[in-house]
Amino acid sequence: MWRGWPLTGRDEELRYITGVLEAREGPAGVVVAGPPGVGKTRLAREALAAAERRGAAVRWAAASNAARTLPLGAFATLLGETGGDPAELVRRATDVLAGAGPGGAVVGVDDAHLLDDLSAFVVQQLVLRRAARGVLTLRAGEPAPDVVTALWKDGHLTRLELRPLPSTRTARLLEAVLGGPVDSRDAARLWTVTQGNALYLRHLVDGEVDAGRLREVDGVWRWRSGPALPPGLTDLIRARMGRLTAAQRDVLDALAFGEPLGVPLLARLTDPAAVEDAEARGLIEVRADGRRQQARLAHPLYGEVERASCGRLRARRWRGRIARALAGTGARRADDTLRRAVLMLDSDLPHDADVLAAAAGTALEMLDFALAARLAAAAVRAGGGPAVRLVLGYALTWSGNGAEAEEELAALEALAGDDAERVRATLPRAGNLFWTLARPDDAQAVLAEAEAAVRDPAARDALTAMRSVFDAFLARPGRSAAAARAVMASASSPEAVTLAGWGLAAACCGLGRLDGLGEAMARIEALAVSYSTGQVRIGGFDAWVRALRLAGRLYDAEDAARRFHEAARAVPGAGYLFAGGAYAEVMRDRGQVRSAVRLLREAVAGIEGADPGGWAFCLPLRLAPALAMTGDAPEARRALERARAAEHPSLVFMAPDVLLAEAWVAAAEGAVSEAAATARRAAALAASQGQPALEVSALHTAARFGDAGVAGRLAELASEVDGPLAPAAAAHAGGLRDGDAAALEDASARLERLGAVLAAADAAAHAAACHARDGRRGPAAAAAARAHSLAEACQGARTPALAATALPPPLTPREREIVALAGAGLTNRQIAERLVLSVRTVEGHLYRASAKLGVTGRADLPALLRREP
Repeated sequence: MWRGWPLTGRDEELRYITGVLEAREGPAGVVVAGPPGVGKTRLAREALAAAERRGAAVRWAAASNAARTLPLGAFATLLGETGGDPAELVRRATDVLAGAGPGGAVVGVDDAHLLDDLSAFVVQQLVLRRAARGVLTLRAGEPAPDVVTALWKDGHLTRLELRPLPSTRTARLLEAVLGGPVDSRDAARLWTVTQGNALYLRHLVDGEVDAGRLREVDGVWRWRSGPALPPGLTDLIRARMGRLTAAQRDVLDALAFGEPLGVPLLARLTDPAAVEDAEARGLIEVRADGRRQQARLAHPLYGEVERASCGRLRARRWRGRIARALAGTGARRADDTLRRAVLMLDSDLPHDADVLAAAAGTALEMLDFALAARLAAAAVRAGGGPAVRLVLGYALTWSGNGAEAEEELAALEALAGDDAERVRATLPRAGNLFWTLARPDDAQAVLAEAEAAVRDPAARDALTAMRSVFDAFLARPGRSAAAARAVMASASSPEAVTLAGWGLAAACCGLGRLDGLGEAMARIEALAVSYSTGQVRIGGFDAWVRALRLAGRLYDAEDAARRFHEAARAVPGAGYLFAGGAYAEVMRDRGQVRSAVRLLREAVAGIEGADPGGWAFCLPLRLAPALAMTGDAPEARRALERARAAEHPSLVFMAPDVLLAEAWVAAAEGAVSEAAATARRAAALAASQGQPALEVSALHTAARFGDAGVAGRLAELASEVDGPLAPAAAAHAGGLRDGDAAALEDASARLERLGAVLAAADAAAHAAACHARDGRRGPAAAAAARAHSLAEACQGARTPALAATALPPPLTPREREIVALAGAGLTNRQIAERLVLSVRTVEGHLYRASAKLGVTGRADLPALLRREP
């Protein structure tokens, strides 16, 4: 695979070297220096290849320890016989190497630090006399011949320090090689493991792809496990590490299984002198962490090599020794307890139920559901009581193992000794039934049974709070908000307050009422710190971001979603996928449609086989309109069908979103009148559910598709719904209804100011159509130019309004719609069925449109539809 890899990630450096070689003045070439494996040789060869394409005569030589013993050994393959008088050899070598083409001569020398003295002298003479330009590679930290060092120290050659690829360039390289997007966290993991070393990355990626561990899932490349190093990479790492004494190997093994370790602890586990030797050889690094001095391996792959070569018994012994040592230090920090528990699982130590239980709770707080379930199950087997069984129930629920969770939590609920214990088991059980098992009726029955039995006020508050969340999801937002506000005003337990905050956010995003939501989110953030409330943060902030979006506070939504996403990325669980879904919706509304598609594809691929309750429905549902806005109708249709197949009976409040996604897909397919009608249906459904904010979004979507009949209802909603979107949408629809180009231009400016750039582009396109209809060609052109300028800022988004400006104005909306469907490949009969018209009517519209457009057949329509204005 490597031979096909581009030089992606080193383009900037290649341009720099090329510039030096082409310059008339200044240095006569470049010394490329860096550690092994960063791509020095590849970069130098690419620079020489570029010089050869410009007409230069190119010579390439590679120095080595073996060739160093011979005079001019590095150039032996170019010169043939290298025996005889040294002066004559130098003259002949200079003549050969300086032989120039139309673009001069360029000499490349790999590993120039290994040149013999005579070869180094020849390179010096070529550069000093400017008989040839040079590109030399040096291994950083290795001694080089004095004449070579002098070339860059004295400015005859410029020195370029080539460092390992940063994470962003590594991600670009991976995507160029694999031919598609790579999950952002997996790209970061690959960078972490290889530290940006291109040679290591090449071997690792080749091996992981061949083994099927790095593979494409739903259009996104994902790395499903840790690496199993191929032999070639293992040999490279072993060579880099060099020979190790037994004591030094102990140091590396201790860190391979337990890093980071405090230096005093590492010295107790191993030989202190060996620790110092390993640091001096660059095998380990010591860094300050607060008041601690922590030791780590100098490169992550050292640990992979040591673990792979360590026998099972030795590995179990090392894990046990490190776990005991961590216990001896007090292990007061949560991450120390977690590391100790993970080591204990696969060690020769007896399992400590208390340690495993505490670690399981920590893993659950980090949303690492699989690890939490593993630790909690081990704690239960070790004799852990109801508390750890509750942790296990949560972990099973959130990792998508609903049936096992129901069995565990139902047993716990039956064993409860008081109201508090019952509620602690009822809340996750009801949640598991509601979301993971998609049994909302059973979930409500379990909640009702507990409500009838529980008398303690604090415990009842938690049940009421959970009921408020259920009501919000079942599209009863008014009842949900009232109950949530009551609980937040009186409850003291973190579970009750955070659940009520979630219920309030979920209700108010549809109601269009933002009062108190900021305070509710602050309380969730402050209180949702235990394993029983950590998941609430995801639901609460997803609803908060949705509420801000629907209100038109897009800059606030973007800020909240970004912080939410970045915080989720900092922990190892799947929370970043769900946070990415919320962030993507903001990006989509802001017009960053391709970025939204990227995040949503990653999220959809990430939940494959492990849906903890409705995300397999939500995420592709969010993806479908984003794809439609890019103009990719077939992929948008597939995403919508995938969402429909996973439709979740507990997510009733999202039923209008399904219709809105259907509307956007229909619009992308060219059926604009159908799209507008479907958006109206979405608005009617939202109204029937008491979700006026969602109704505004649906009606504005219809207006963006050219439906002026929604203006009256939007004007009513403008005074009922919080935020700037409803008034701006009403202005847009009103301008469309009145045929008022100036009002549409004003609406476009208002939408742009609130951050809805793509909607602003649609309003500008509608203004252009109004101007054109009234014969004002100059203003029409100006408005169309503004529309497409805004669209360019939206990553090339395509909407019906923007597409209409690409076609000549004589077409009627119906003619434009039929042309679009015909251009998409539909037959006249299929168009007639879709638009509920007769075939004869379709034929008539196509005939008139073709005459206006000056085309002779259907084959010309796709190119016409792609035409930019």
